[in-house]
Amino acid sequence: MNREAQLFEELDATTSTNAKVAALARYFREGDDSDKLWVIALLSGRRPRRPVTSTQLRQWAAEVAGIPDWLFEASYHVVGDFAETVTHIATLEIPVEQPLSAWVQEVEALRGLEEEEQARRVKAAWAGLEGMALFVFNKVLTGGFRIGVSQKILVKGLGKATGIPEDVLAHRLMGDWSPHTTTFSDLVLEPTSTDDDARPYPFYLAYGIEGPEGTAAGAGLEELLPLGDPADWQAEHKWDGIRGQVIVRGHRHYVWSRGEELVTDKYPEFQAFVEGLPQGTVLDGEILAWKDGKPLPFAELQRRIGRKTVGKKLLTDVPVAFMVYDLLELSGRDVRREPLSWRRERLEELVTAADLPMLVLSEVLPFTTWQEVVDLREHARANSIEGLMLKRLDSPYEVGRRRGSWWKWKVDPQSIDAVLTYSMQGHGRRAGLYTDHTFGLWQDGELVTFAKAYSGLTDVEMKEVDAFVKKHTVQRFGPVRQVEPELVFEIAFEGIGASTRHKSGVAVRFPRIARWRRDKKPEDANTLDDLKALIGS
Repeated sequence: MNREAQLFEELDATTSTNAKVAALARYFREGDDSDKLWVIALLSGRRPRRPVTSTQLRQWAAEVAGIPDWLFEASYHVVGDFAETVTHIATLEIPVEQPLSAWVQEVEALRGLEEEEQARRVKAAWAGLEGMALFVFNKVLTGGFRIGVSQKILVKGLGKATGIPEDVLAHRLMGDWSPHTTTFSDLVLEPTSTDDDARPYPFYLAYGIEGPEGTAAGAGLEELLPLGDPADWQAEHKWDGIRGQVIVRGHRHYVWSRGEELVTDKYPEFQAFVEGLPQGTVLDGEILAWKDGKPLPFAELQRRIGRKTVGKKLLTDVPVAFMVYDLLELSGRDVRREPLSWRRERLEELVTAADLPMLVLSEVLPFTTWQEVVDLREHARANSIEGLMLKRLDSPYEVGRRRGSWWKWKVDPQSIDAVLTYSMQGHGRRAGLYTDHTFGLWQDGELVTFAKAYSGLTDVEMKEVDAFVKKHTVQRFGPVRQVEPELVFEIAFEGIGASTRHKSGVAVRFPRIARWRRDKKPEDANTLDDLKALIGS
């Protein structure tokens, strides 16, 4: 596994996209085909299922190192990464030369074994590996394989190594494939032999419209004027759902999320698409919780996201619809290079002919001036809509995030002032610093937890808060510290809804620290009732 260890060391040592692409290209030119296939799988999120628990690994690692459990825990919270912690304390005894694919098989073979045998095999692997090779093994073992390489960088590296266009490679790597059922040649070099009806297209992603301060909240009419003539653009609502593709091919249907997850079974309502849509149809849109002709809060849709099976009651309580806004394939023909105006006309004809209640066409919003677009965005939140999408009428459907033709303009986030109550050390570059924070709001003289956030502070502010946490700790609960309720922060979030799963009775979406309210005392922070009043606003 030395060649793969070298690759991951090169990837981990740089933040330069060009350097990462070059390292991947070198590897894909030189590596063994079976190992290259596993590298692609690991970097694209297709990791083996975790065969052992964190508790077991903690115990075995402490035994190997000859240290008490508490010292391992303390080391882990300083290092910030479980796999790296094990790598530091494992000792090399007899080097074992095996390819990456063989080590992955070792991990997969642990499943179903007795715990005693699992411990023996894991300890033997730790004894036979060192350095980055040991780190890679531990990453595979723990299922936390994050190395700073996006799907786009992976595709660029493969493209540079093979000479195959990036959009073609992006298409080939999507889908429900596994290193156990294909080869590097079939997946990358000869895709026609393994293409199947279920394979989706890569998604086209929009850039956000930003104001002078780099946020959507700072944007306005001045940021729209450079887009040119409003007559060249189409405006739609930006919906708060799950981006997805619906595919109808071979008399079957497939539903893919943007995260490349096949989610067909989670939305049985969409079975009707097989009869209602022509064969060879691929639609791009948003999966929404939808009832009585209008969307339900995203929190309702979340009730279905994590379920392996969807029961009758949930189907009744949280029905879904597919809000469709683009056509990628028509009668088996890839129409992504056709202009948006053409695709939209065909899409309208398709949806009208289908006449399916769970297939909803995204509305094209009327406007003639950019000021009218500004006004449309101002009214979006009142209708439970995230914001607006702006698309050039002559734009093709691109691959990935491209600047110029598609823009998203979210509504300004909501916010509330809350008190810091608990904190935990971060991971990675934040290891050793208390950066993962919990916040509370007042209710009957007590602070009730409503959100956790770890982003939004500058490096200097993070160190200030870290020092405060260490100096003003009231109690410790393992890695978590309860602190004196003195610091107030403005917490921003994208959405809010009632929730029976949270003690506060409220769930907020994408909470983050907007600013440190040094001007406020803890008693000046908002109440839980203030937060609840924002629901539906």
